[in-house]
Amino acid sequence: MFRSLKNIDSAYQQIKTLALLFMLLCFSVAAYAIYAARQTATEAQGRIYVLDQGTLLGAVSHNVKDNRPVEARHHVQRFHELFFTLDPDAKAIEHNVKQALFLADGSAQRAYDNMRENGYYNDLIQANISQDIRVDSVSTNATVYPYYARCYAQQRIIRASTVTTRRFVSECYLRDVSRSANNPHGFLMERWRAVENIDLRTERR
Repeated sequence: MFRSLKNIDSAYQQIKTLALLFMLLCFSVAAYAIYAARQTATEAQGRIYVLDQGTLLGAVSHNVKDNRPVEARHHVQRFHELFFTLDPDAKAIEHNVKQALFLADGSAQRAYDNMRENGYYNDLIQANISQDIRVDSVSTNATVYPYYARCYAQQRIIRASTVTTRRFVSECYLRDVSRSANNPHGFLMERWRAVENIDLRTERR
């Protein structure tokens, strides 16, 4: 009889141990399932899908601030390309300059007004002169706000018989503003000014 009770007690202890192990296993599986679900949800939030002519394309989203230095450099580059790419056509000049002025404050407007009053644009039109600019680099300092930017570029003045190349350097400060169709990067150039604008060479065509 005592041996039977001892066997019953031993069996109870074994069942109890197995039950505890089973509960521990269930808890581990549940914890892993929750962790895996959270990881999957986090990864899914960082991915968007674009439907392009019936094809599903995946795209990874990023924090907007991660891309701001690149956007700042492109903003400055775009302003200079619009402001200094000029053909002997009054409407083309007006269109380019108007688009450029959306990207900058009154300092660029004053520079435009001064050039217009001095007859710069009329001279381009009357002499059939074209002008373009190639931005070599834009350096920015994103550690201090508003962000400082300096642009290094080369200008070409294309006349009927010659092409003059100039080195052009300018600087400005960038302030955050709302994005719009006219200002997709959400920056406004402030205190823009030309630091250097000197002839490098003149070549005959």
